[in-house]
Amino acid sequence: MNERNTSNSSTEMGRGDSRIAAAGAAAELSTDSLSRPAQKTAPHMLARLPYAENALEPAITARTIGFHYGKHHKGYVDNLNKLVAGTEYADLPLEKIITATAGRAERAAVFNNAAQAWNHTFYWKSMRPKGGGEPPAALKQKIEASFGGLDTCKKELANAAVSQFGSGWAWLVRDGDKLRVVKTANAEVPLTSGMKPLLVIDVWEHAYYLDYQNRRADYVNGVLDKLINWEFALQNAG
Repeated sequence: MNERNTSNSSTEMGRGDSRIAAAGAAAELSTDSLSRPAQKTAPHMLARLPYAENALEPAITARTIGFHYGKHHKGYVDNLNKLVAGTEYADLPLEKIITATAGRAERAAVFNNAAQAWNHTFYWKSMRPKGGGEPPAALKQKIEASFGGLDTCKKELANAAVSQFGSGWAWLVRDGDKLRVVKTANAEVPLTSGMKPLLVIDVWEHAYYLDYQNRRADYVNGVLDKLINWEFALQNAG
């Protein structure tokens, strides 16, 4: 009887020790998992809009921003993360991916998605609620020195945006000591030509078609008159 009790007691103690050991292992695993770094997120994240989706109304509606930012811009970022995973571009910033893949036909998909992700982030910052009007004095001096006046600069931007055949972008850039207006097709960006972008107008159809249909000129004039962010251009002009 005593032997059986002792035996049973030993068995119960063994089970208890096993339970304690298991609990200790679980606690150690739990603590260890808390101390480990979080699983690495995708290398490129969708940049946050610098304003609410309805902040640019009526020139650009929340509906257009919702599709443009939430579908098109996000799509470029998501595609890029898939394309660079496990490649030599996986840990590079967007600018370096763009310059490393520009003009390389075998890397066209990487370039297009990287450039479009960069271009769109730059485009959102090129506008602001209650924008337009007069540039800051320091930028206005640069514009006058390069174009002769603000009206000429705006006309050149509008002409570049409206005359771009198909999809593309109209840019105000710094090229050496002067400011210039240039246009690029599709995902192309002035960074690859040694020019520094100051601001940009997106003329892909998804930027304006829901609000303006085929009236690209009305959209461009709305951006220039009511939304263009001259302060952002000045930040980039230095």
